Amino acid sequence: MTLKKILLPLLSLFLLYRSIELCRYLFVTNPNSLTNFGSLLLAVLLSMFVTGTFAFVGFAYPTNVVLPSSYYTVSNPKLITSFYNRLGVKYLRGVLLLTFWGTKKNRKTFFNGTKAGIENFIHMTKQSEFGHLGAFVVILILSIILLIQKHYLMVSVLTIINVIGNFYPIVLQRFHRMRIARVFNK
Repeated sequence: MTLKKILLPLLSLFLLYRSIELCRYLFVTNPNSLTNFGSLLLAVLLSMFVTGTFAFVGFAYPTNVVLPSSYYTVSNPKLITSFYNRLGVKYLRGVLLLTFWGTKKNRKTFFNGTKAGIENFIHMTKQSEFGHLGAFVVILILSIILLIQKHYLMVSVLTIINVIGNFYPIVLQRFHRMRIARVFNK
């Protein structure tokens, strides 16, 4: 067992613990007792903790197998294309390529240019999608709870972060698999 398979899940557990502790604090805190900056900061932290919980374990283990393989099949390509175009997901893709995925080394993590690399690319899109989907759902549920408790500013920030940081990547990964499926179907 590699060090990565031990340390990354431990980091996920730590972030899960921090997420739970932060939620406990928020659920008993009067929203009026928080400054605007405090609400913004806590929203960013909660989003990072929850997303990190799913991401780090997914870097070590194939978490995408939690969902059935049928989930990853794009059954409505027109809807995915519509989301991709109307929401401007291509701009997120561009930002990712300019920053993190801009180097050849990082791009090769997803696709190394070989035939076997296509299978790895598909696997990595599923891994990424599962991590973002898990975080998206958990943050959505937490946002509803916080909305009921009148943390309006925090929920607004969480929603923006959740859409850009989790929903957009889900659409992007489905769009990638849809394009690959189109090539294989020809």
